Amino acid sequence: MEKLTANSLKKVLWETLNKVKDGSMEAGAADSIATQAREILRTTAIQLKVSSQSKREVPVDVLDFSESK
Repeated sequence: MEKLTANSLKKVLWETLNKVKDGSMEAGAADSIATQAREILRTTAIQLKVSSQSKREVPVDVLDFSESK
């Protein structure tokens, strides 16, 4: 399994969209993937808010997620 990064997440979402467009994936399955992606992004946003409000450094896993390729 590929490491989860912002780039890999974007890649999966584009692949999912294209599969729905060409008919090789049902919209319901794509919706499940999109829901999980939203949860990942929401969790990351919450981590950023917590670190900002507590005046702590941004967690390393958030930096790895956003900056890794």
